[in-house]
Amino acid sequence: MSQTSRSPSRMPHVLERPGEAALAAVMRRNPLLGFDFDGTLAPIVATPDQARISQCVLSKLRRLADRLPLAIVTGRSAADVARRLDFEPYCVVGNHGADLGDRPAAESARALDGVRRRLAGRAGELLHAGVTVEDKELSIALHYRLSRQPLQALALIRDILRGTADECRIFAGKMVENVVPAGLPDKGTAMHHLVRQSGASCAFFVGDDVNDEPVFASAPDDWLTVRIGRQDPESQADYFLDSTAEVGMLLDRLIAHSGA
Repeated sequence: MSQTSRSPSRMPHVLERPGEAALAAVMRRNPLLGFDFDGTLAPIVATPDQARISQCVLSKLRRLADRLPLAIVTGRSAADVARRLDFEPYCVVGNHGADLGDRPAAESARALDGVRRRLAGRAGELLHAGVTVEDKELSIALHYRLSRQPLQALALIRDILRGTADECRIFAGKMVENVVPAGLPDKGTAMHHLVRQSGASCAFFVGDDVNDEPVFASAPDDWLTVRIGRQDPESQADYFLDSTAEVGMLLDRLIAHSGA
């Protein structure tokens, strides 16, 4: 099902006929179901704490979780996501996959101390630029969505982080720059681990951002991947949805094909 050589401009909508057939095929194999959180299950909002999954979507996720292993693989901390759910999924993997690292959490968290010192030393500049620092222990998110001058805010963030590439993995998101200790797993590694751990034969995954691309790019042919939005011409996802408003309809199709 994964077709990493496909021209991105021809990525089809998953709720149209070819996508419907692909959904039916993957669900017949009882896959691990994987979902990103922000921009996928919950709409992007002004500040991270405002994010919520609608009760309608939660009820559908709950039905699927009763039938199949369902994982939330997110940039948030696992604890943060868990308190926003009203059911217990198979697994919540936080910090862009870094939660699965072999190093002790405290050791991995200390790997970001150099970045923390840099940020503390320029805290006044960050505040003036409208940048919010979200420290999640195993990752740091630098949000500039509320900045009045987002390009200048992004330039400041990148200036502060310059020279940290050896110790950190830095990647962009939607109005955010993310920092994770070098060498820790990404979401692609996390999804492959969860498939093996759960004993599932394959996986279905939905995400919306740069940190979801490792899943799309590493997915074997028998996985099915969906991207929220089609604005990234380089995305390696198999199919797309136009927005989070269509996620409920996608879940309806998964429920129908699962017999849940």
